[in-house]
Amino acid sequence: MKKLLTTAALSMALAAPAAYADGHANSVKLQLQWVTQAQFAGYYVAKDKGFYEEEGLDVTVLAGGPDIAPPQVLAGGGADVMLNWMPSALAAREKGLPVVNIAQPFKTSGLMLTCWKDTGIKSPQDFKGKTIGVWFFGNEYPFLSWMSQEGIPTDGGPDGVTVLKQGFNVDPLLQRQADCISTMTYNEFGQVLDAGVSEDELVTFKYEDQGVATLEDGIYALEDNLKDPAFKDKMVRFVRASMKGWKYAEENPDEAAEIVLENDESGAQTEAHQKRMMGEIAKLTAGSNGALDEADFNRTVATLLAGGSDPVISKEPVGAWTSEITDEALK
Repeated sequence: MKKLLTTAALSMALAAPAAYADGHANSVKLQLQWVTQAQFAGYYVAKDKGFYEEEGLDVTVLAGGPDIAPPQVLAGGGADVMLNWMPSALAAREKGLPVVNIAQPFKTSGLMLTCWKDTGIKSPQDFKGKTIGVWFFGNEYPFLSWMSQEGIPTDGGPDGVTVLKQGFNVDPLLQRQADCISTMTYNEFGQVLDAGVSEDELVTFKYEDQGVATLEDGIYALEDNLKDPAFKDKMVRFVRASMKGWKYAEENPDEAAEIVLENDESGAQTEAHQKRMMGEIAKLTAGSNGALDEADFNRTVATLLAGGSDPVISKEPVGAWTSEITDEALK
């Protein structure tokens, strides 16, 4: 399994003092985990609507991409706070990078497998002998845990699944290199439909419905920084304004999508796609006020510990999340 952090990056991170990206009491650098899109609307809305400014904050939103690993950016001091899927964050923590979840704006997972119906796949047990596209860089962990719970090996053969390392597109399904691919409800699933495939040609398996959903898009900071009262105060203000941005985005999805488009320097996103994405993202953030639900954390940990011979984490994490920031921010 790919090491999330290179030894060099890690030793550098551990040797670094508890400094953060910018010592300035009111500046915050946020590292996104992917390119500018409605998945991150709440933060762009909070900035655009002046919610950060109201809290006295100067927030810089750093777009991600295929070559950017948020934990490494955080470790190197390139950001004060990052967005990450919990499996990736907990694996980084166990490997020695002390990241802590300070807020959880997404209540529900948007991850699912999308399969061709004509492959005969009706249930996860039908994955045997099939080829499945899976994203890596930490996104593979929920899948590996799920297969382990189903008792299905992930090294190919008639009784196992062949894992295809999927790029961030839907080509392997369209070109039938894979029987199923990873899709997010709010992104790639729509791309499959845009390619002219109809929903009745497909079978989908939401991780949430399979009981193996792990928390996505949480807000993380370094443990040492959280010991600094000034940094902590800054995070309280950041989380409060960010959640205000998320709730505004849920209530005004089209406007939120337009704000995202205004911030898309790549010019790659389209209005139709971003509006559809925002509608789906709103379903995932709807159940959260920003506070992490301990039951969701425990389910995530249980899913990851069930990873069989290649577990994502080998023991129950301690100190991996705190409610101190949200307790204060949501008063």
